[in-house]
Order: sequence, then structure tokens, then C-alpha cells
Amino acid sequence: MRLEDSPLHHPAGGPPPRPGEDTEIAYAKINLALHVRARRADGFHDLETVFAFVDAGDELRIAPADGDSLTLTGEFGTILADGDNIVAQALSRLPHGPGWAVSLDKRLPVAAGLGGGSADAGAVFRLVERLHGLPDGWQALAAALGADVPACVHSRAMLGHGTGTHLHAVANDLARTPVLLVNPRVPLPTGPVFRGWDGIDRGPLPSGDLRTIAREGRNDLEPGAIALVPQIADVLDWLHRSGAWLVRMSGSGATCFALYDTVEQRDAAKVPEGWWHLAGTLR
Repeated sequence: MRLEDSPLHHPAGGPPPRPGEDTEIAYAKINLALHVRARRADGFHDLETVFAFVDAGDELRIAPADGDSLTLTGEFGTILADGDNIVAQALSRLPHGPGWAVSLDKRLPVAAGLGGGSADAGAVFRLVERLHGLPDGWQALAAALGADVPACVHSRAMLGHGTGTHLHAVANDLARTPVLLVNPRVPLPTGPVFRGWDGIDRGPLPSGDLRTIAREGRNDLEPGAIALVPQIADVLDWLHRSGAWLVRMSGSGATCFALYDTVEQRDAAKVPEGWWHLAGTLR
């Protein structure tokens, strides 16, 4: 099965199939809004969210090999263990010939609300799709790796329901919007943040175009995340003073994002020393 057979597919870009080395960007995921509706009996939560993706992230580079291998580089590569890395897990579940030698340049912080691992897995799916085609039922394989992985395979703006794996297309009127990601360099595992949700259902996502949904939405995990990492509040406060029209924490944190009307406004925001940041545009 090929991604273009999916009603949610948009061309992922990248070079055409060719022998030898190939590359793919694992695009940073942000949640423009994340509404937590209920705790489920299986321990997960029912969500309504808006996925969006930045035009930058980790980079995967592959070359044909007799077997699979994974090399980790980049600022955050030393944090990960290559044996149980989600890239290795994705490779083990997808047909891709005798093997791939994979180099993962880990540029996105870990446990940061950017879907970094899920984005890496999504890039593997796109590489397999481009070079071999994806098997029927690839969506279930992706969801088994993580709730964000199916959205990260597409890496385009879309709505997510359930645990985030039920995806719906949305008209993307925010493509090419300048965005700034900022993280206080404090890792924040997802589990404790969800356990800190207060259990109050504050209602569904608003309706309208993507800009309206983003403006009028919220992230129900922000209070719990700030209780665990107070520096998030400092990042949000600084971003609110940077001229952005939307500021919010992404996912379960600790990364926050700001959307701007112009690239000049985004680039005029001088991020305080010590914080990780990434400037880009929405895909």
C-alpha cells in the first residue's frame, strides 16, 4: 500500500527512489491544541488534538546493508539507547530489503512534547514507502509503536481523536506560518503529565478553520506540566512578550511554541541563553 492511497495523504517530498544512500527529515510535531476529554479504562486518555508539523527536525540517512544497524549522532543522540530505539523497532516491523544502515542525527530534544521518537519512526515509514511501498495495515503497525506515530507518518496538519490515532483531514490555512520552538532543556516524561490532569472535561475542539481552532483551543496538560517543570511558565511568559499571535505548550511539554505573522517578528525574538530553540515554518 502507498501513502497516496490514504485520504489523509499529502506528498511528503524528498528525493525520488535511487540506489544507495537516501535521507528523510523527521519533522518536529506540535499540538496546536490538545483537549483531554476523559480517562479510559485501559489507562489511556480520550483526546481531541490538532497536529501540525515544523519544516525541520531530526535527520535519518540510510544505505543498503546486509543487516540493520543504527548509529546515533547529534546533540541529543547520546541520550538514546540504540538497541530499543523506536527507529530500530519500526525497521523490525516493515519490509525494507536485506537491511539498512541508518544514521539518526538527533536534533530534537528527548521527552519534549515534539513527538521526536514518533517523528523518527514516521520518517522510517516514509522511507520504506518511497523505496518499497508500505504493507496493507501499516496504520496499525504505526499505532502500535506510539499514539503519535500515524500522524507523524503523514507529517501534515490534521485532527486527531481517541488516543490520537484516529485521524481526520483538515484544511491547512496555517502552512508557511513562522514558528519558534523553545525548550528549557528539562526533559518531561509523558506519563506523569497525564497523571497530573485534573480530570475535568472542558469541552471539545472548536470548529472553523485551522487558525480559529488553534486560537480558541487550549492545552489541558499545561497546568500539570508546569507543576512538574515550573520553567515552562517562564518560557510561555517570554514567548507571550515576543510579539507572537499564539503561544502554547506542545503536547505534554516541556517545549512551547509561538506562531508569528512574519519571519521578521519571529527572528527578532532573541531566545534567552541556555534554552534550546528552533526557528522554522509550519508545513
